[in-house]
Amino acid sequence: MIASSDLRTMRISLNHGAGQMPALGFGTLIPDPAETKRATTDALEAGFRHFDCAERYRNESAVGEALQAGLAAGRLTREELFVTTKLWNTNHRPDRVEPAFEASLGRLGLTYLDLYLIHTPFAFQPGDNQDPRDQNGNVIYDSGVTLVETWRALESLVDGGKCRAIGLSDITLKKLLPVYEAARIKPAVIQVEAHPYLPETELLEFCKEKDIVLLAFAPLGHGARPGPLEDPVITAIATRVGKTPAQVLLAWAVQRGTALLTTPRTADRAKENFNISALPQEALEEINRIQIRQRLNDVVNTGSPGFIPRVNPA
Repeated sequence: MIASSDLRTMRISLNHGAGQMPALGFGTLIPDPAETKRATTDALEAGFRHFDCAERYRNESAVGEALQAGLAAGRLTREELFVTTKLWNTNHRPDRVEPAFEASLGRLGLTYLDLYLIHTPFAFQPGDNQDPRDQNGNVIYDSGVTLVETWRALESLVDGGKCRAIGLSDITLKKLLPVYEAARIKPAVIQVEAHPYLPETELLEFCKEKDIVLLAFAPLGHGARPGPLEDPVITAIATRVGKTPAQVLLAWAVQRGTALLTTPRTADRAKENFNISALPQEALEEINRIQIRQRLNDVVNTGSPGFIPRVNPA
């Protein structure tokens, strides 16, 4: 399943789809399109080849421009890239899935996708408004479609040849199980928040058993203060091995068997996040013994991303 011993170039074969996912991924959740394009270009220069996008982020065109510029310059080939995007909650109805997929493909300027994910297991009122709310400000959900029905529409995309693998994001093991059991094409990837404060051990073991890649977002803890980056166990290991706390957290994520997404905003940070190396076994065991448990994004409960407020140290 693992195609390299160098964490920077490690690729993980998708056993329920075609292709190999680079373990180190660049997440494109950046609000400003110009900053998105610049950060994506910096990530390419640093060595990232795995790019995670979403219809919801409203910046697929900016990501596509950066990727197309890299391809046009001849510095890499399409086969070296692994590009993911996601179906948003308002497009769960089966008849909306293919048009949403094709629209994302067009914005990215690609002829195929390596991976297409259901962004969350929650269906919202279908339509062009990504955040439908009632008069009281509550999300309007869509009870007229099941997650299995949406999944079958994704399976048809794989049958059509423009989508090499499919999966789900922001889902709990309890909600995943019925989809997995009903699936003709099993999920290749499950993307969830995961870091030492939320190791998702049970879900990771399930994924390993079923040959599914667990893709960790927020491996650095969303920058929450205090958080994993400032944890004394992490900082002590960083000092001992001559790496930054971020590099320690990213190495731990890969060595425990997950792929990961990080979103460096500068060229220097992209180089730092890419330049990771294996930690000694005792360091991994120290991190695994961390007892703090904290979810930083409540999207698994609502379908709408929700982050804990940042508390800046005095």
